Amino acid sequence: MIQPNVRGSTGFGKTFVALDNGYKREDSYKDIGALLDWIATQPDLDASRVMVTGGSYGGHMAWAVSSNYGDRIRASLPVVGMSNLVTFLEHTESYRRDLRRVEYGDERDPQMRAFLERIAPMNNTARIRHPVFVVQGLNDPRVPYTEAEQMVKTIRGNGAPVWYLLAKNEGHGFSKKPNADYQFYATVQFIREYLLK
Repeated sequence: MIQPNVRGSTGFGKTFVALDNGYKREDSYKDIGALLDWIATQPDLDASRVMVTGGSYGGHMAWAVSSNYGDRIRASLPVVGMSNLVTFLEHTESYRRDLRRVEYGDERDPQMRAFLERIAPMNNTARIRHPVFVVQGLNDPRVPYTEAEQMVKTIRGNGAPVWYLLAKNEGHGFSKKPNADYQFYATVQFIREYLLK
């Protein structure tokens, strides 16, 4: 298991946090591309059996890796991830918008909107042909469930295997033990089916 701190991660100073803001967004995706290159050089790792996963922004990264490097991974598991930063900004709770716009870019600006639409995983789903397991809470105030649903519908239309776990009594991540347990065991089954076979 590899847990990279792509540019934009906290804990490495303010300059590092700002390295993926606005028009630099794709640079954080490229960090995972570099990680995939590195994995291929490691004799103890199997570059043909890579799965990406993450929650919230990590879920967005899982979507971005799926749409940018889908031919280099075996499966992905985005959890409460944004699939299009424009639709996310338009539908997240209003109290969060201005802070997120500083980081992701202001979707009301036509040039920024065009850039965000171009790089959106939702608008690049034709590249996603590998199995995907999508996890989402119906009552998520941060990343609306519609971010997951638009991806599930489109990727299923491509013919790729899609598992979708929508908890009707959860928000941003699963906090109730029965739901968390179900997610855990479903994840184990997904990995057995699509990563380990």
